[in-house]
Amino acid sequence: MTGAALLYVLVILMGPAVGSFLGVVVDRLPRAGNTVRQPSACRSCGTPLARRQMVPILSYLLSKGRCATCGGAIPPWTLYLELICLGAGVLAVLKGGTGTQVILSAALLWILAGLATADLLWLRLFDPLTAALALVTYAMAVSEGGAGLLQATLGSVLGAGAFAMLRWLYWLWRGREGLGLGDVKLMVGLGAFAGPYDLPLLVLLAALSALVVVLGQRVLTPTAHVPDRPLPFGTALCASAAVLWVIGPQLAPMGW
Repeated sequence: MTGAALLYVLVILMGPAVGSFLGVVVDRLPRAGNTVRQPSACRSCGTPLARRQMVPILSYLLSKGRCATCGGAIPPWTLYLELICLGAGVLAVLKGGTGTQVILSAALLWILAGLATADLLWLRLFDPLTAALALVTYAMAVSEGGAGLLQATLGSVLGAGAFAMLRWLYWLWRGREGLGLGDVKLMVGLGAFAGPYDLPLLVLLAALSALVVVLGQRVLTPTAHVPDRPLPFGTALCASAAVLWVIGPQLAPMGW
């Protein structure tokens, strides 16, 4: 097996493991839990999990989504996240490029999946994940085929600056928070990824997808609509960034 083939296999195999780790991060950070040293345990009964119960994807399927001790349900989103990260690794390999590009592409998609999940579950975008996203996108920018440090910095400044301005203007208008600070931090990394040219497209895709979801919810459950209900716009932004990664840069070539 060649070195490139071995790398591709490792990236694919790492996907579910990364998804499992991201699931722990997303679950524990809002609970002030230690994501590294605290042993994995059933959330319902607190029984520590054996190693055979922590095999990504397989353990969930064999246990049928239930704790072997108390029978408590294991959140199905943990399985979905592992499967998404597996698919992300496959996509990174299929898109190809140098070894560095494949690794960074996979890392980008994995982090986007974690951030999207966190926003869906908790309406929060955790600092460790937004910081990791910024590191990866800047690494992509300065690597071979990237847009360069200047373009990444311009994208970050424009993206985060625009969202910070919207956050401030909404506060002046309504007297309450309408855009979370996490979204502003998220745009540091997403702005570096999209650059100043494709940044408007990324935001437009996110806005349109969020609008479709809201309209769909109103059609399916009109009585459940709450005008001031928070919207996980960070999830829409992450999904749009993934779409932009798939279709490639539209206005400025980045080589990714």
